[in-house]
Amino acid sequence: MWKPVALLLVSNVFMTYAWYGHLKDLKSKALPVVVLASWGVAFFEYCFQVPGNRLGAAHFTLPQLKVLQEVITMLVFGVFCVVYMKVPLTRNFLYASLCLVGAVWFLFRDVPKGA
Repeated sequence: MWKPVALLLVSNVFMTYAWYGHLKDLKSKALPVVVLASWGVAFFEYCFQVPGNRLGAAHFTLPQLKVLQEVITMLVFGVFCVVYMKVPLTRNFLYASLCLVGAVWFLFRDVPKGA
Protein backbone atom coordinates (compact mmCIF):
# COMPACT_ATOMS: atom_id res chain seq x y z
CA MET A 1 0.00 0.00 0.00
CA TRP A 2 2.92 2.38 0.58
CA LYS A 3 4.56 1.81 -2.78
CA PRO A 4 1.93 3.81 -4.71
CA VAL A 5 2.19 6.61 -2.15
CA ALA A 6 5.97 6.73 -2.61
CA LEU A 7 5.62 6.74 -6.40
CA LEU A 8 3.04 9.53 -6.26
CA LEU A 9 5.29 11.51 -3.93
CA VAL A 10 8.20 11.32 -6.37
CA SER A 11 5.90 12.14 -9.28
CA ASN A 12 4.70 15.23 -7.44
CA VAL A 13 8.24 16.50 -6.96
CA PHE A 14 8.71 16.41 -10.73
CA MET A 15 5.24 17.86 -11.35
CA THR A 16 5.74 20.76 -8.96
CA TYR A 17 9.08 21.62 -10.50
CA ALA A 18 7.67 21.32 -14.05
CA TRP A 19 4.79 23.65 -13.17
CA TYR A 20 6.59 26.22 -11.02
CA GLY A 21 10.38 25.74 -11.11
CA HIS A 22 10.69 27.71 -14.33
CA LEU A 23 9.43 30.80 -12.48
CA LYS A 24 12.77 30.86 -10.70
CA ASP A 25 15.18 29.06 -13.01
CA LEU A 26 14.02 30.00 -16.50
CA LYS A 27 12.33 33.37 -16.06
CA SER A 28 14.63 35.04 -18.58
CA LYS A 29 14.12 32.33 -21.22
CA ALA A 30 11.68 32.49 -24.12
CA LEU A 31 8.31 30.85 -23.52
CA PRO A 32 8.81 28.03 -26.08
CA VAL A 33 12.05 27.04 -24.31
CA VAL A 34 10.27 27.03 -20.95
CA VAL A 35 7.39 24.94 -22.31
CA LEU A 36 9.77 22.36 -23.78
CA ALA A 37 11.82 22.22 -20.58
CA SER A 38 8.66 21.77 -18.50
CA TRP A 39 7.45 19.00 -20.81
CA GLY A 40 10.80 17.28 -20.40
CA VAL A 41 10.47 17.35 -16.62
CA ALA A 42 6.80 16.28 -16.83
CA PHE A 43 7.86 13.14 -18.72
CA PHE A 44 9.57 11.94 -15.54
CA GLU A 45 6.51 12.87 -13.51
CA TYR A 46 4.44 10.52 -15.66
CA CYS A 47 7.05 7.75 -15.31
CA PHE A 48 6.18 7.68 -11.57
CA GLN A 49 2.57 8.86 -11.62
CA VAL A 50 1.18 6.24 -14.01
CA PRO A 51 2.57 3.21 -12.13
CA GLY A 52 1.67 4.90 -8.83
CA ASN A 53 -1.95 5.24 -9.88
CA ARG A 54 -2.05 1.71 -11.32
CA LEU A 55 -0.70 0.22 -8.09
CA GLY A 56 -2.84 2.55 -6.00
CA ALA A 57 -6.01 1.45 -7.77
CA ALA A 58 -5.51 -2.00 -6.22
CA HIS A 59 -5.64 -0.50 -2.70
CA PHE A 60 -7.82 2.61 -2.95
CA THR A 61 -11.05 3.67 -4.61
CA LEU A 62 -10.68 6.22 -7.39
CA PRO A 63 -11.93 9.12 -5.17
CA GLN A 64 -9.54 8.03 -2.40
CA LEU A 65 -6.67 7.91 -4.88
CA LYS A 66 -7.51 11.41 -6.11
CA VAL A 67 -7.70 13.00 -2.67
CA LEU A 68 -4.51 11.19 -1.65
CA GLN A 69 -2.84 12.76 -4.68
CA GLU A 70 -4.10 16.21 -3.65
CA VAL A 71 -2.74 15.83 -0.12
CA ILE A 72 0.63 14.75 -1.48
CA THR A 73 0.54 17.72 -3.85
CA MET A 74 -0.07 20.18 -0.99
CA LEU A 75 2.74 18.66 1.08
CA VAL A 76 5.23 18.75 -1.79
CA PHE A 77 4.13 22.23 -2.84
CA GLY A 78 4.49 23.54 0.72
CA VAL A 79 8.05 22.26 1.00
CA PHE A 80 8.84 23.51 -2.52
CA CYS A 81 7.56 27.00 -1.67
CA VAL A 82 9.57 27.35 1.49
CA VAL A 83 12.78 25.49 0.62
CA TYR A 84 13.23 26.09 -3.12
CA MET A 85 11.28 29.23 -3.98
CA LYS A 86 11.85 30.94 -0.59
CA VAL A 87 8.16 31.87 -0.39
CA PRO A 88 6.69 31.76 3.11
CA LEU A 89 3.44 29.92 3.63
CA THR A 90 0.50 31.84 5.02
CA ARG A 91 -2.17 30.86 7.47
CA ASN A 92 -4.52 30.40 4.50
CA PHE A 93 -2.28 27.60 3.18
CA LEU A 94 -2.75 25.88 6.55
CA TYR A 95 -6.52 26.33 6.33
CA ALA A 96 -6.61 24.92 2.80
CA SER A 97 -4.53 21.97 3.96
CA LEU A 98 -6.95 21.33 6.82
CA CYS A 99 -9.78 21.22 4.28
CA LEU A 100 -7.89 18.45 2.49
CA VAL A 101 -7.50 16.60 5.78
CA GLY A 102 -11.30 16.78 6.04
CA ALA A 103 -11.59 15.37 2.51
CA VAL A 104 -9.33 12.48 3.50
CA TRP A 105 -11.46 11.80 6.56
CA PHE A 106 -14.70 11.74 4.55
CA LEU A 107 -13.32 9.48 1.82
CA PHE A 108 -11.53 7.03 4.10
CA ARG A 109 -13.96 6.83 7.05
CA ASP A 110 -16.03 4.00 5.58
CA VAL A 111 -13.07 1.74 4.84
CA PRO A 112 -13.74 -1.63 6.50
CA LYS A 113 -11.27 -2.66 9.19
CA GLY A 114 -8.60 -4.95 7.83
CA ALA A 115 -9.04 -3.68 4.26
